Amino acid sequence: MRLALLLASLIAAGSAHATDATQNADRLMQKYQGEVPGAALLVLKDGKPLLRKGYGLANLEEHAAVTPATDFRLASVSKQFTAAAILLLAEDGKLGLDDSIRHWLPSLPPSTDKVTLRQLLSHTGGLIDYEDLIPPGQTAQLDDQDVLRMLSATPRSYFAPGTAYRYSNSGYVLLGLVVEKASGATLQDFLERRIFKPLHMDHTLLYVHDDPTPDGSSVPNRAYGYSKTGGRWLRTDQDLTSATRGDGGIYSSIDDLAKWDAALYDDRLLSDASRKAAFSPHAKVTGEPYEASYGYGWRITGDTLWHSGESIGFRNVIVRWPKQHLTVILLSNRNEPEPYRTVLKIAEPFLHPAPQS
Repeated sequence: MRLALLLASLIAAGSAHATDATQNADRLMQKYQGEVPGAALLVLKDGKPLLRKGYGLANLEEHAAVTPATDFRLASVSKQFTAAAILLLAEDGKLGLDDSIRHWLPSLPPSTDKVTLRQLLSHTGGLIDYEDLIPPGQTAQLDDQDVLRMLSATPRSYFAPGTAYRYSNSGYVLLGLVVEKASGATLQDFLERRIFKPLHMDHTLLYVHDDPTPDGSSVPNRAYGYSKTGGRWLRTDQDLTSATRGDGGIYSSIDDLAKWDAALYDDRLLSDASRKAAFSPHAKVTGEPYEASYGYGWRITGDTLWHSGESIGFRNVIVRWPKQHLTVILLSNRNEPEPYRTVLKIAEPFLHPAPQS
């Protein structure tokens, strides 16, 4: 009898804690609720969703609500997938992480001879940001070949390769092109065949701007990006740099990202050695507002592995606490607020339950 009462008490306490933690999350997500650009939130503990919810709207014009199946542009959260593609090809023996980027992309200037794939993965290659090379008056979206052409005509760099850290979208665009050279497939097809399909991420894709369905209908349940201007939300879904791929072109949902998260705990996709390489600190992050080291497509802060993603009209973050087997993912189709601090606050009661009296 006493044991039954004790078990009932523990179950009730656990249920009360879960309710409190969920209510805390809902309070923190209030800004995303209503007839405004919204967000999708997922809290995973031991592989199970403790909170899986959509807030606000994915499409203001059509009043389409955000759901757990809504596909958001991941922006730089995409980089962990590009890094995984490089690691898979290294496992296949198709490339080496210490290969020169110029070995794969020989149009680059001789100054890049000593820039390695490993350095590009950790943002230590010193390449010039392609955003700073866009010609004045450019109106057409840039694609990866445009980026390669601009970098090929730019012999200067920020620093000698391997000597410093500077976050580089240029590097990840080039890594995407290396995936194509080494695999013989397009980047979108390689990601589909080697990552999305095996993990049953059935609604995730790398968006290609010259897709035959220019209205974006190739993206299922698509969220469109918005920015607040003069007190009004205006659609700002694409800009000049929204068509590059390896640095930020993937669309996905919290439901599909739950499958990605699960695969990062075992060898169903990447070997233990590859996962260890991705999650190890290779460079100290500088020039960014958060204290962190950088792995391959992941920032590392204390016990967390995380990455944010920002592009015009989207702000996203995934934060993983592998030791606690907890992950929180927040995807939003708006230019503000930046969600990293919100996610840390959402995670707090799941990480540190309040003592029950």
